[in-house]
Amino acid sequence: MQHADVSGPALELDPAVTADDHALAAAVAEGAGAALLVLRGGFVGEPRALKDAGDRLGHELIVATLARYRPDDVVLSEEGKDDPARLTAERVWIVDPLDGTREFSEPPRDDWAIHVALWSGGDLVAGAVALPARGVTLSTAQPPTVADAPAGPPRVLVSRTRPPVEAQRVAEALGAELVAMGSAGAKSMAVILGDGDVYVHSGGQYEWDSAAPVAVARSAGLHTSRIDGSALRYNQPDVSLPDLIICRPELADAVLAAVAG
Repeated sequence: MQHADVSGPALELDPAVTADDHALAAAVAEGAGAALLVLRGGFVGEPRALKDAGDRLGHELIVATLARYRPDDVVLSEEGKDDPARLTAERVWIVDPLDGTREFSEPPRDDWAIHVALWSGGDLVAGAVALPARGVTLSTAQPPTVADAPAGPPRVLVSRTRPPVEAQRVAEALGAELVAMGSAGAKSMAVILGDGDVYVHSGGQYEWDSAAPVAVARSAGLHTSRIDGSALRYNQPDVSLPDLIICRPELADAVLAAVAG
């Protein structure tokens, strides 16, 4: 989408922040997350209405802010129209204004996220994932250090509702335990934060589901790929990017072998 559907105010950001793409990604994700916390804290209504309100607020705030501070860039957002101009653009922001709407609508759950990533020159160049309910934002502005793995079996992070067969294969091969968690961003960042060791997904995602998590995970030194080991490619004509592996690098070979069967 372009900025034609912008409505609502933009975040007010310090010029020192807006001068740098990494810092801007982090500030936009964090600022949108703060606004969503306020919305959730004072919302009266059905969970479905809260989901819709969260999607709308996050999208409008992020798009308005990027329009203000990066007016020449294109934005691909889950909640906006796909503008084919992005395919010839030099810079494209790929955003998920609210990843994990179900978890967002179930206070006090904290496994939901805001994704903001920048694609340029054929690859991801900056990104941030905010976990507002945890008060945490991880970004390429300050590449995070992966927490030490605790003693015990590896932990494979999976969806709350539909653990993929591939994840079950990995768990069996590694003697690992499955850990259910909400959004893709929350699961991806859990590997960095030490709450898990492997995130395996298959069966349907889009570029905005993984762009920012992958950018941040790469900056932390984690392995990122599709489940066949091939590279994750963004700003493609078809925005479907249905599968993903993010894991500790020392587990990558074993994970890929297990997925391959």
